[in-house]
Amino acid sequence: MLFSTGTQIVEENYVYVNEITRVKTMMKLKDIKHLNFEKRWTFTLAIGSIIFIFLFATCFNFGTVSSLYKINSFFPKFGDKPADFGDQRIQTPPPPPRPTVPRFAYLVSGSKGDLNKLWRTVRALYHPWNYYVLHLDLESSVEERKELALRVENDPVFAAVGNVYVVTKANMVTYRGPTMVSNTLHACAILLKKFKDWDWFINLSASDYPLVTQDDLLFTFRDLKRDLNFIEHTSNLGWKKNKRAMPLMIDPGLYQNRKSDIFWVQPRRALPTSFKLFTGSAWMILSRSFVEYCIWGWDNLPRTLLMYYTNFVSSPEGYFQTVICNTPEFKPTVVNHDMHFISWDAPPSQHPHTLNINDTDKMIASGAAFARKFKQDSLVLDRIDRELLRRKNGSFTPGGWCKGDPSCTKVGKPTRVKPGPGARRLSRLIGKLLQPPKFNESQCS
Repeated sequence: MLFSTGTQIVEENYVYVNEITRVKTMMKLKDIKHLNFEKRWTFTLAIGSIIFIFLFATCFNFGTVSSLYKINSFFPKFGDKPADFGDQRIQTPPPPPRPTVPRFAYLVSGSKGDLNKLWRTVRALYHPWNYYVLHLDLESSVEERKELALRVENDPVFAAVGNVYVVTKANMVTYRGPTMVSNTLHACAILLKKFKDWDWFINLSASDYPLVTQDDLLFTFRDLKRDLNFIEHTSNLGWKKNKRAMPLMIDPGLYQNRKSDIFWVQPRRALPTSFKLFTGSAWMILSRSFVEYCIWGWDNLPRTLLMYYTNFVSSPEGYFQTVICNTPEFKPTVVNHDMHFISWDAPPSQHPHTLNINDTDKMIASGAAFARKFKQDSLVLDRIDRELLRRKNGSFTPGGWCKGDPSCTKVGKPTRVKPGPGARRLSRLIGKLLQPPKFNESQCS
């Protein structure tokens, strides 16, 4: 009886324990479900917050919360002092930054016997803010080329600034053939590789000479758009159509080490139909962006035209004009002037008159930055040095950069520019060229 009773008690306790266990288990399940519910609610809240922030940021981008911003602007932040309308100051936008001084990159080239002419031109042109590539062609003697390099190396200002580069591996250059174009492009490639921050490229010869100081030039070009290209041009070929465009010629300078004249081959060729021919002066001021286009030729036109002008008589007077006037991107940047004073002989002759002292007044009145051509040590050059450049005893043309005793033997601040009367003459000329409608009507016409 006791046994059975004990067994019953044990069974009842077992049942009781199981019941307690079942109740606890159910309570844990409820807790777990509640916890899972809280987790799902938290996750949903987080996702909703992210979406709200994204939509709010998007509203800022599209301006749909601008009205909210205006409403909040009427209520000062907590702790801020209320604004007193009498103390408010009118906020004006800051003035636009003053245009920086531009930089010019020069090619000054010469041939046999031009060493002293080139040296005088370079010293008259020199400014520590600019860059210079000097080239005596392969017809000049080895001694001349070595002497040029030695003068540059031994000049204390050139050595200190390091902005004058002498082409040691000379090219053969013939004016009537394409070698002058290739030499110009070679110099452009050197300038693009060695110097990264110039704005305009100017090609000159040893027979050129400046009519304004470099300070005048820098000051005048400071306010101009940096994409302008000064190229004298016309599509009216006239006598050049039959004398230069249609004949085929070969330039021995492409494959010989000695200069000789071009020779003719047959048959003649017709005028091209895929592009329009232009002609003009071989001397120009080109923007850096256009020079890069001519060197890289990303749409292949510069290379195509370079092949065409390989057999063109006097290709320097047509290549760059034809490239720029057949490129819609650069056509609006063309100014129809080469910034030179040149007194040409009657066509179809090839060369300009040699200038003398009687041409001084005409040169000054032209307002041009450069003139050509001059004989070595001509009296007119002495007058230009004395009256226009204020240059004495073969020294550099003085400018705001000059320091030392005697003057210009040391370099001060290169960007310090002191313009003179030449800047006024040049500004008047460029102002007339850029004045509408003349500027637009003269582009590639």
